[in-house]
Amino acid sequence: MTPDKAKIAAQFISAIPHCKALNMRLTGIGDGEAEMELPYDLRIVGDPETGVIHGGAVSALMDTCCGAAAMSHPSSPAATATIDLRIDYMRPATPGQTIRTRAECYRITRSVAFVRATATDDDTQSPVATATGAFTVETK
Repeated sequence: MTPDKAKIAAQFISAIPHCKALNMRLTGIGDGEAEMELPYDLRIVGDPETGVIHGGAVSALMDTCCGAAAMSHPSSPAATATIDLRIDYMRPATPGQTIRTRAECYRITRSVAFVRATATDDDTQSPVATATGAFTVETK
């Protein structure tokens, strides 16, 4: 991956207001791959009785990470938007733990990038959620 694409992806993520509000961090980027994390924060707890982070915050993390993976693919011109994203929640994230997402753009056509992702907490063997999605590819 070119350094320009890595820089564009990082700038894209840092410019999104909800990424800033949720303290999302890009922790890795490569050719069609991205890694991000969402630190535990009481402000985004969905159920105060259990302390579990709201599913919407997990969804936002996965969507953003998938977009970054699509942007970083060698065949992508960089800009992208979500066409479709399916998220399957496997279990609640463990309260107090950071959620990490890894996304991979596994196929790209002239107009669509196909991406899959997994979100985990400290128990990396038991996913919190998985996602599959389609993202736009800008044509020149």
